[in-house]
Amino acid sequence: MHSLRFRMPAIFLAGIIFAALVTGGFALQLFLDYNEDKTLGDLRRQADGLAELYATQALRTVEEGRQSPPFAAPLIERATGTRLYYAGVEIFPGQISGLRRLNRDALDWELVQAGRVQTLQFKPPGTDRFYLAAAQPIELGGETFGALVVAKPRAELHDSLMAFLSRLGLAFLGGLIAALVLVLYLSLRVTRPLLRLSSAADQVAAGRYDAKLPRARSEDEIGHLTDRFREMTERLAESQRRERAFLMVVSHELRTPVTAIRGHVEALREGLAEDADSREASLEVIRAETERLARLVGDVLDLARLDAHQFTLEEQEVELPRLLEQAYQAFSEEARRRGIDYERSFAAEPVIHTDGDRVLQIVSNLLGNAFSWTPDGGKILLALAAENGTVSVSVADSGPGIARIERDRIFRPFYTRDGSGTGLGLPIARGLARALGGELRLESEVGKGSRFELRLPAA
Repeated sequence: MHSLRFRMPAIFLAGIIFAALVTGGFALQLFLDYNEDKTLGDLRRQADGLAELYATQALRTVEEGRQSPPFAAPLIERATGTRLYYAGVEIFPGQISGLRRLNRDALDWELVQAGRVQTLQFKPPGTDRFYLAAAQPIELGGETFGALVVAKPRAELHDSLMAFLSRLGLAFLGGLIAALVLVLYLSLRVTRPLLRLSSAADQVAAGRYDAKLPRARSEDEIGHLTDRFREMTERLAESQRRERAFLMVVSHELRTPVTAIRGHVEALREGLAEDADSREASLEVIRAETERLARLVGDVLDLARLDAHQFTLEEQEVELPRLLEQAYQAFSEEARRRGIDYERSFAAEPVIHTDGDRVLQIVSNLLGNAFSWTPDGGKILLALAAENGTVSVSVADSGPGIARIERDRIFRPFYTRDGSGTGLGLPIARGLARALGGELRLESEVGKGSRFELRLPAA
């Protein structure tokens, strides 16, 4: 009862039945009105012709001095299926011979005197049925002396109504069967992919992101839902893969400094570092590895805050050339050691209101990424420019470049191209750029290097 496969056909059929009942009601009323109008029209035509025939025969009877006109009323009644009545005065003996007598009070005598035909419904004396009738005035010598009434039992309308209802019922039953077949077909066509999606959703809810999804065969709402569900499943699977990769990377990144720290702490506790230089070297290793752990934890926290839109910024007046010089100097020793042509080019000296520490973090991440992929003896350029209310900081390198298929992946958390590092630098840099009201762009050509550009509003 609660299944969509039951409710959809039930609702559709209820709507069809309701529409059929309303339509049938209108059709029935139209039929009744039409049938009654047609019957009255036939009675009026018969009354007009018979009244003229009776007047002609009555006039001939008067001229010939006979007692009654030769008007074969019983034969006419059997031929037409009607009953004939006369209402009015008798102007010669035997005038109404063969006709049933009807009290003139049953008619609107003013209409009779005016020579106008009238329709009526009455119950003749001695009967228990109602009749529909048409009364046609009879004139002799320019005077109206009565009316010929042609009547038909109203029950005959009921007989034609029953015949109409039987045909209407058969048509309704045939239409209902056809509608039921169509509704069942449409219901199956609609619910089948929904049931498959529901089954796939159950599997996804159980953690099976490789659930088989139905192929979208149309561009309607169900096809759109199927496509979006497939994308959601793929993203969940990708998220799960990234989570596993994150756990593996973080556990590896944590294990290495923790192992180093533990080894040097044990050496200091056991007195293996006998001289001051050995102890100082051990303490330096512990300090460096502790800073490495702090950076890793800070990156994870920054990424979590960015994803949750709970990242806070401190606005301050920042001299970009001075800040970039600080970032530049932090990598100068590595550039000298590896023989990298490391240059800077500041074409402007803008001062902007932003979070200087976060700008420095972005630029440091971009420079660190450039040094990771630039081979020894390569080239790295840090540049600053300002135009049209926007300042841009770019980092260009002569590394291997980035294929088009990977340009979106490198900004996903925990994605690494060579399996080294945490894969958090570029995602955090892009997230910080957006949080600062700017954007991070990438231009790259395989075999020639890459250029990352941070664009920030100058105002």
